[in-house]
Amino acid sequence: MAGIDEANSTAEPRLAASVILVRDAAVPEGSQDAACALEVFVQHRVTTMDFAAGMVVFPGGRVDHADSSGWDFADDVVERHAAAWHRSSIAVEPSSARFNAGRVLAAAQREVFEEAGVKLDAATLRPWANWVTPADQPKRFDTYFYLACPVSGAEPRHQTTEASSSLWMPVRAILDAEAAGTLKLMPPTLALLDELLALGTMEAVLGESRDIVPVRPKPGALQEFFRLRHQPPSGAPELP
Repeated sequence: MAGIDEANSTAEPRLAASVILVRDAAVPEGSQDAACALEVFVQHRVTTMDFAAGMVVFPGGRVDHADSSGWDFADDVVERHAAAWHRSSIAVEPSSARFNAGRVLAAAQREVFEEAGVKLDAATLRPWANWVTPADQPKRFDTYFYLACPVSGAEPRHQTTEASSSLWMPVRAILDAEAAGTLKLMPPTLALLDELLALGTMEAVLGESRDIVPVRPKPGALQEFFRLRHQPPSGAPELP
């Protein structure tokens, strides 16, 4: 019976936070990159990790128990974040929505500081997207993506053992390298970079009105995604 129970069990997604650090990039006039002059700060994860091994990712990680206390975000910031995530799992119980929004925000702030050495003002972290790992995966995350622009003088750096390198890269260069097979992206990272490519500039990014609908790919979607990425490119595959 134990084997049957294990086969039928579904891992509960753990709360996680990830931060898209983005900035304008200097692009030579006439360059093909002129339509998208954006860079993002990414990490190349080491191949020994038990999740997203070898992938290029944004800084982030799991929400820890410590993130449930010790923060003193302004009420209007917490209210704004709770409202932005109102369709997500952290708002299923309305009475807990503000508390949950605060602890996920605390995790985002903490992870960027631990992994990139940047202390971000919570008020500058903008709710951007919510992705949940498919139910057929053994390790699942309910990930809350934020977007932030580091202030002048607050330069992120490589300081995590979970990655072999951390650096600023042009959005288009990352997508081109992924299409060429020289680096790997998880589905949320690919989708979010495609969005930034379409927006093109920081002005457009900051002017973007977000209505965040959680993305919950169905079982089998992750395997299908990676299968399609190894075929001749015909546009980015859509997750069911």
